[in-house]
Amino acid sequence: MPEKRDYYDILGVKKDAPLDEIKKAYRKLAMKYHPDRNQGNKESEEKFKEASEAYEVLNDAEKRKTYDQFGHDGLKGSFGRGGFNMNDFYKHHQGDLGDVFEQFFGGGMFDELFGGGHHRRNPNAPIEGSDLRFDIEIDLEDAIFGTDKTIKIPRLETCSACKGNGCEPGTGKKSCSRCGGSGQIGISQGFFSIRQTCPSCRGSGQVIEKPCGKCSGQGRITSEKILKLHIPPGVDTGSRLRVSGEGEGGLRGGAPGDLYVYIHQRPHDFFQRDGQDILCDVPIDFPTAALGGIVEVPTITGKQKMKVPEGTQNGTILRLRGKGVPSLKGGQRGDQHIKIFIEVPKNLSSEQKELLKSYSDSSGKTPGCHPIMEGFLEKAKRFFRG
Repeated sequence: MPEKRDYYDILGVKKDAPLDEIKKAYRKLAMKYHPDRNQGNKESEEKFKEASEAYEVLNDAEKRKTYDQFGHDGLKGSFGRGGFNMNDFYKHHQGDLGDVFEQFFGGGMFDELFGGGHHRRNPNAPIEGSDLRFDIEIDLEDAIFGTDKTIKIPRLETCSACKGNGCEPGTGKKSCSRCGGSGQIGISQGFFSIRQTCPSCRGSGQVIEKPCGKCSGQGRITSEKILKLHIPPGVDTGSRLRVSGEGEGGLRGGAPGDLYVYIHQRPHDFFQRDGQDILCDVPIDFPTAALGGIVEVPTITGKQKMKVPEGTQNGTILRLRGKGVPSLKGGQRGDQHIKIFIEVPKNLSSEQKELLKSYSDSSGKTPGCHPIMEGFLEKAKRFFRG
């Protein structure tokens, strides 16, 4: 008979490891070597049993203390005449280890393996339909003023003929002959027996006597729903609208899911959006920038006259209050910001060139005429002087 391995080595923990670390190590090994994941593999079966035995000892304060003092010899007789028994182990640890199998195999797996069943979810309970996502593109004008859109949603709908139960109208369900109506069947797995969900009735204990002709017993049909959707003013890219009850249909009388519509705003020819504000670049000529004047600028509601102050510099930003985007929650609208850029003229006539040259010669004699250039030249002089 091979010599027993050290329990701490089996679980891969140190001798002073706390209980939660021991339990975590056992969970990892149990999932790795579980017979359901390694069917027909005797080596995995033995490692699974070995890890369970180690946990049985190290999880018990008295047994662990005895093992730490006297090793395996001190535990002789602790497991009864037949040694370590898997069925007893699971019976004693059902409460604190059921979550190990439930987490990885799904709800009720521990009960299916070891004969519980009082925690199993009712397989005949109504199932709520899934939520759906729909993406839609809108223009900036739609985002500012709001709009109504008609959308077409492909989805699973509850069958109108059978109301979602999958049975032909006038018929019902009968007890599953394979599991006798229990919803579970027993299967022998190595050194212990397990119970698992009946594949014929999927755990419900009932099978459809005559499938619905409209949905073939599925309880739902694929369809397209046309919906009118109101998009409120103030939405932006990333905004999400919830339409209650317009997701996929439920099963067995379950409520339908919801529809979530995600907004994407298209780029605009003139405007850029920054939250509730609108940005726009507007070119003006040099005389208007120097002398000031009135220019027409585009806004989301049409053209508007705007005053350009005398001496406006390139890159100056002017503001039109209340010409932006309204708040989605209601309240004051944002502003429109106009960024000025001064266009340098091209293809000048001889007369225009002479006039500009005359201006250039005269402006050099007027202090403060070019404050930005004068400030730059003064800094440059100080820099080169060192």
